[in-house]
Amino acid sequence: MRKADRHVLIKELVNNHTIRTQEELLHLLEKQGVTATQATISRDIRDLKIVKSPDVTGQARFELFQENQAQQEETENQRLIQMIQDVVTKVDRVQFMIIVNTISDNAQLLSATLDEVPMTGRVCSLAGFDTVIIICRTEDDAEKIEDYFKKHAG
Repeated sequence: MRKADRHVLIKELVNNHTIRTQEELLHLLEKQGVTATQATISRDIRDLKIVKSPDVTGQARFELFQENQAQQEETENQRLIQMIQDVVTKVDRVQFMIIVNTISDNAQLLSATLDEVPMTGRVCSLAGFDTVIIICRTEDDAEKIEDYFKKHAG
């Protein structure tokens, strides 16, 4: 079973069963026909941000960590700002598109980070080797995003 499929199954099991230990999780996975090692399950728990929290009886059980949405958006925004400061070399705008030049081999990483941050007016971003094109709905939206990039690019 692929990692992504296993992660989906683990999330489903954690949401639908009371699981208190990794061994219980391994047992439930085996019932579903999935064989995995203790080390693999440990990594999966970390990757999925599964935490132990007390249930109504006070006993600890696994559950998916639910980060505050505003806090998560702020973290993503800070990561984007840091990325802009670290890799952006030039920002230009042509009508409703923004052209962002980066240091070599960083455009795709910047584009992926950009996609995680909600931005009004942004339709999508396309990345090459050292260039990201951001397509916006209107010229006004593009101007606002251009200003954002220029402000943080220094």
